[in-house]
Amino acid sequence: MAAKQGWLGAAMALAVVALLGGWAAALLARSTQPPPPLPPYDIPSASRDEPLPDPLDVPLAKRQTLVFNNGAEPETLDPALMTGVPEMTLALALFEGLTSLHPKTLVPVPGIAERWDLSADGRTYVFHLRPSRWSDGSPLTAHDFVYAWRRTLEPATNAKYAYQLYCIAGARAFNTGTLTDPAKLGLRALDDHTLEVRLDHPLAYFLELTAFATFAPVQRQCLQAHGKQWTRPGKLVGNGPFALAEWRQQDVIVLKKNPHFWDAARVRLAEIRALAIDDAETSLKKYRNDEVHWIRSVPTAKVAAAAGLQGFRYSPSLATYFYRFNVTKPPLDDPRVRKALNMAVDKAAIARYLLRGGQRPARSFVPPLLAGYTPPQGPPHSPDTARRLLAEAGFPEGRGFPTLQLLYNTSESHKLIAEAIQHMWHTVLGIRVELLNQEWKVYMDSLSHLDYDIARSSWVGDYADPNTFLDMFVTGGGNNRTGWSDPRYDALIARAAREVDPPRRFALLQQAERLLVADAMPILPIHFTVNVYLVHPRVLGVYNNARNVHPFRYIAIAAPETQ
Repeated sequence: MAAKQGWLGAAMALAVVALLGGWAAALLARSTQPPPPLPPYDIPSASRDEPLPDPLDVPLAKRQTLVFNNGAEPETLDPALMTGVPEMTLALALFEGLTSLHPKTLVPVPGIAERWDLSADGRTYVFHLRPSRWSDGSPLTAHDFVYAWRRTLEPATNAKYAYQLYCIAGARAFNTGTLTDPAKLGLRALDDHTLEVRLDHPLAYFLELTAFATFAPVQRQCLQAHGKQWTRPGKLVGNGPFALAEWRQQDVIVLKKNPHFWDAARVRLAEIRALAIDDAETSLKKYRNDEVHWIRSVPTAKVAAAAGLQGFRYSPSLATYFYRFNVTKPPLDDPRVRKALNMAVDKAAIARYLLRGGQRPARSFVPPLLAGYTPPQGPPHSPDTARRLLAEAGFPEGRGFPTLQLLYNTSESHKLIAEAIQHMWHTVLGIRVELLNQEWKVYMDSLSHLDYDIARSSWVGDYADPNTFLDMFVTGGGNNRTGWSDPRYDALIARAAREVDPPRRFALLQQAERLLVADAMPILPIHFTVNVYLVHPRVLGVYNNARNVHPFRYIAIAAPETQ
């Protein structure tokens, strides 16, 4: 009776072994265990008009120091240059844009701008800035935003996220070098506390963008005084609720409460300690020993162990785990090869038997979580079709196919998935793939310089719109990192950006996504991720949301007797 009631009975286990081959031995050990108890796959409902929370309604601990595992050493603390989740997480503490995000709903709320006006045609915003100061006590003005946004768009800055500002009049031309006069950009400080922004076209989610790190202000005097070293402790001047106090490489970043922050009275934490622990077992051990309050992301292999701990959290994520193909390298320049590699991967088996954390297999790139948008589907798992396509490309049964490298950054979960797909490609297609592991900074550099064959990637939506997933693959996009270019795709993304009718706009984006995941396939979507994390029950102000974004200004630690 007990065997029949197990999550995977003996007969099913043998079927998995037969289906998946050698790597099924590892799966068998995992699949015969009961699955971790997971809540429903639902996004918490919240009203867009929900008021901002206040943690002051319960007694707070005397020592307000939050220790959390950020998972990796940040590549940079320069908001113009950051692209990864570890960096963006710290940006929430160090900087604040014109708007910020509600911690529950992620709806944009007033930040440095206390209010704004929008013209009747939807193309001109006038932001009215509240009195605020930098962390060194000097005044912050509208001119600081103009300087920061121009700097991000300067070609010499080489900001991968510069395209996020292309909605601003003249921004694309300035970033690509065809416009050289920054005064012709749609940015103007009308006075110290009034910023005018002229858009190239109406943009429904612009206020979400202005909360994003790329749109954060930076202090001109700080950059001019310290150059590339401006983000180091003792030099970085920010405008967020916390200031950089210490940075020990591969160890910890210490942030202290910024007394000059305009909303300092709301901020309860006195100190934040961000650890750079990429080993899951070490991270869990520290959590069990109360040395860490919060693990932002629990690796797949540790979900079952974490599910039994106090503070376990789970929710759908607006994020996709995928592989990039470097299409500038033969034979990956052939769409038939890319399609064969895609169709040889059993994504359902990976999600159900290997990951076992509630992930969903992905045949689209945009997760199916955005109201009104139905993502088009890429090809299904079909080993026979995969073998036929590879043969048509000149590699029957894998003969003559070069050995490729699959790059991933340090993580037990990434390694498990890479080993599974490596085996699938060898079993189904007869090709050899070597695995290459790199630390976060080196890995990001390899992606940026197209110094890879196939690379693990993931993308978390920057705002609640399919465009956040699709516009990065336009020709030359800073986050494209595949070498892929298609003028049809570029045109569809450009048309969608100017389309004001939501259904017609989504239809254009669906056409673009179909090119991406069903025709050209410079990427291989694998699964839609979930937010699985641990947060100590006494940590207040961390709410489930689809993007796993948790502004530190709302977080506090309750007194022991309130847990």
